[in-house]
Amino acid sequence: RFSLLLLNLEEYYFEQHTANHIINKDCKDERKFRGSLKICSKSIIFEPDDNIQPIIKIPLRDCISIKAPEDNEANNPFARNAPGGISVVCSQLFLIKERNVIAPYKTVRGRTEHLFELDVAWNVGDVVQTLHQLYRASCLDKMGDQAAMITAILQSRLARTSFDKNRFQSISETLHMECKAEMVTPLVTNPGHVCVTDANLYFQPLNGYPKPVVQITLQNVRRIYKRRHGLMPLGLEVFCTENDLCSDIYLKFYNYQDRDEVYFLIATYIENHIAEHTAESYMLQWQRGHISNYQYLLHLNNLADRSCNDLSQYPVFPWIIADYSSSVLDLTKPETFRDLSKPVGALNKERLDRLVTRYQEMPDPKFMYGSHYSSPGYVLFYLVRVAPEYMLCLQNGKFDHADRMFNSIAETWKNCLDGATDFKELIPEFYENDSSFLVNSLKLDLGKRQGGKMVEDVDLPPWASGPDDFLQKSQEALESPYVSEHLHEWIDIIFGYKQKGSEAVAAHNVFHPLTYEGGVDLNSIMDPNEKVALLTQILEFGQTPKQLFTTPHPQRIIPKLKSLSRTSSHSISIAESPVSPNEESFEDLTEESITLAWNNIAKLKLDKQYKIHKEAITGIAVTCNGSSVFTTSQDSTLKMFSKDSKTIQRSVSFSNMALSSCLILPGDTTVISSSWDNHIYFYSIAFGRQQDVLMGHDDAVSKICWRDERLFSASWDSTVKVWRCVPGETLSNKKHHFELLAELEHDVSVNTVDLNAANTILASGTKEGTISVWDITTATVTECLNKLFLWLFLLFASFFCTDSRHLLSTGEDCCFKVIDVQTGMLISSVTAEEPQRCFRWDGNTILSGSQSGELLIWDLLGGKVTERIKGHTGAVTSMWMNEQCNSVITGGEDKQIMFWKLQY
Repeated sequence: RFSLLLLNLEEYYFEQHTANHIINKDCKDERKFRGSLKICSKSIIFEPDDNIQPIIKIPLRDCISIKAPEDNEANNPFARNAPGGISVVCSQLFLIKERNVIAPYKTVRGRTEHLFELDVAWNVGDVVQTLHQLYRASCLDKMGDQAAMITAILQSRLARTSFDKNRFQSISETLHMECKAEMVTPLVTNPGHVCVTDANLYFQPLNGYPKPVVQITLQNVRRIYKRRHGLMPLGLEVFCTENDLCSDIYLKFYNYQDRDEVYFLIATYIENHIAEHTAESYMLQWQRGHISNYQYLLHLNNLADRSCNDLSQYPVFPWIIADYSSSVLDLTKPETFRDLSKPVGALNKERLDRLVTRYQEMPDPKFMYGSHYSSPGYVLFYLVRVAPEYMLCLQNGKFDHADRMFNSIAETWKNCLDGATDFKELIPEFYENDSSFLVNSLKLDLGKRQGGKMVEDVDLPPWASGPDDFLQKSQEALESPYVSEHLHEWIDIIFGYKQKGSEAVAAHNVFHPLTYEGGVDLNSIMDPNEKVALLTQILEFGQTPKQLFTTPHPQRIIPKLKSLSRTSSHSISIAESPVSPNEESFEDLTEESITLAWNNIAKLKLDKQYKIHKEAITGIAVTCNGSSVFTTSQDSTLKMFSKDSKTIQRSVSFSNMALSSCLILPGDTTVISSSWDNHIYFYSIAFGRQQDVLMGHDDAVSKICWRDERLFSASWDSTVKVWRCVPGETLSNKKHHFELLAELEHDVSVNTVDLNAANTILASGTKEGTISVWDITTATVTECLNKLFLWLFLLFASFFCTDSRHLLSTGEDCCFKVIDVQTGMLISSVTAEEPQRCFRWDGNTILSGSQSGELLIWDLLGGKVTERIKGHTGAVTSMWMNEQCNSVITGGEDKQIMFWKLQY
């Protein structure tokens, strides 16, 4: 029944002893209870073995005397059978969990004496000495002095102990480091020793509670986050699952050097640590619909230091629904929803006007709201029915007044709109699947309201048939089109550019300066009493999340019908952008040599293979002489690989986002790379540096092509843009000059583009399966000749044949389809056993890279596979072929590039 929640805030549990609690010793009504005596930094706690009996908590500050009996034999270490007794006389104590019922603590006032008889007699002297030390600390007038003395006692105990190496899982483990730290759970911390080996992370509590050692296997770790705890950069949170809400362990260190060293050891062990999970990468996934609104908000909370282990920084979620009176919830009406562009405090204009007037008259430092939108009290307000002991811990053994409890969804929303000091948002539980926080299933006595009604389950709105239905409809509201279109406005307020500064003032989003990261430097405060008081105030008041964005957050891309001047008739399916087709001219090559190569394409043999990236290859480009190979990858790097020296000569990272494709400009002087960060980068091969950047799109750039000084860029922002590019002079500082010639609008994200050999027709494919064929013969005007509609399956690649009339595509439906681009007619279709991710073809034969990693040779007219060539261990994601069609380079999900040669 004992838990650390029975301690006061900022209190430590040091040790326990098996003992008897004797009441009225040597009297007729003497009673003896078996149990465990807990020595804590501010109290003595006795937990009886009998669950019917209450736990006794005696605050040290209320003790009158603490001593051992006069019988010297009791302290004789040689008298093994003699029990050791400790007498405690106090003026006040608390009875907790009487009859094993969770309820407000019962206070017993008046002088009482308690005798604790320890099983191990020779421990009595040490225990009494410890209690005297802690008693003196509790009697100090100032909180800062108390904290300093208790900290000194704690550090002394930690210094006298070390991690028990016998707790290692294996005797072959190698110790990397050991240090002191505290394990953090909501409202409490538990001191002990941290140990990192080559296989495990261990934490051994000083008190052995709740178990002797906590072990985290490093190979199970999925993410690791540095945390700000108590306004200091001392926290570290480790996750072993993809569940972003609850971690496996949260540690608080005593100095940031130890924290950073543990972080480094774990982060270097795991392949994908937190440095690869940025707000921008999650934002792009959210924008294109790969993660839900709920998942995105959880990711942002995680990145902004919000943790369910820290109630002062608990994850914050928005009020979404504004209608709690209708019998039916209509998610098609905008008035059903809360205005997400405003903080809660600004939703009621009359209240806001009063707050703004007060703000304008207030001396510096100014703030509009006297309370925060997230604090420990607000979190437990919502969760009291499932976490009553946390509420009792936070409020010194009491529940809140019954009329101030979480009684009704509608009442709580109304108070947030009208209350003078209530501006709270919601917590993630409102959008999850566990409705227990809305139901008093523990049958807690939470008090009686003024009307005489007992506080039981939370009253739900009329449109909810029950707690589960309420959560289901709340989830539907969160993922609704309206919220998807407006959620970025709320993100701007909580995590973004409207969180601080003049934008925050304009958005009426100004809280007390101490709630913001960097609002106070605790290290600069020398007075320990002032520091403790300030820290307590901030932690109880609540903290503003770490700012993640300093510019306006982009809106989620919602598929919409746009007014496009297109001649519509037919459609296909598209998914990932393939590599760019070979842009080199075929003028100097004979038809016979190309035909010979394709006739012998089944004789393709693996020559060399190299693992040069950390993630899947997305693009391959080769210089004219074939000596240098440029590759892009989802690991965000552009690499230059030398075929002669077989080494990576350059590795460039333009941002922390994945690169999606690359090509080399004529003359082999410049490499162009497209990126998920919305930009196109120009890299000078001669000077080995970024030469220019084209910020041409509002979402990830998925594919680029270059012909006749024109750049064609496809993007997830639903456009293909045509640019005239005049290259900068290589021997001067001149940048490229970009002129936008045309913007080709689509209904949804564009994943791939290709040009015919004559540079007159461009084909673009979207994620929903539409291939549009555009006439690009004029410099400024483009006309959509056809939209090809076959069926909705994701397309992986599409390329024109050399005759410029036929377009071959392949997609998630495992089919190769040949379309006549002039008529939009499907003239051939071949079905494969698995998706083919990329390919090259000559009109009759296809060389494709499969999902399983094989290279397949297809007879298109015969509709069958003629050869299978073992290749990558994962999907083949990129393919390059030279002019003569006798040399091929492939890249795969296995992070390798493979060089293939025809052997006639």
